Amino acid sequence: MIRSADIREWRNQDVVDEKQRRIGLLEAVYVDTATDEPAMATVRTGLPTRHRLVFVPLDDAVLGPGYVQVSYPKGQVRKAPSIGTDDVLPVEQEEEIFQHYGMTYRPGAAGERQLARR
Repeated sequence: MIRSADIREWRNQDVVDEKQRRIGLLEAVYVDTATDEPAMATVRTGLPTRHRLVFVPLDDAVLGPGYVQVSYPKGQVRKAPSIGTDDVLPVEQEEEIFQHYGMTYRPGAAGERQLARR
């Protein structure tokens, strides 16, 4: 399990898939609002003049020297829902991220968001 305090140290580190293919740089961590545990990360990808942030789950993530390895292939992550580098995740896009990875979306009982940026 990756703790919130640990993951902050990995900001701007490479994010790689299980085959060590570089996906991009870790930008931010989103925690599950029910557990306050790290759930997703945004990864900065794209050309230098056209960066965007894609979302990737942190389940089964492995921390290494200078990188975070995620358990999803580079192609799947690159096709994930994204936001601009200065944008905020719209509430209506949150469920789409979970669907992209075949995960169950569980908002709070009163409709609270499942993800919060840390």
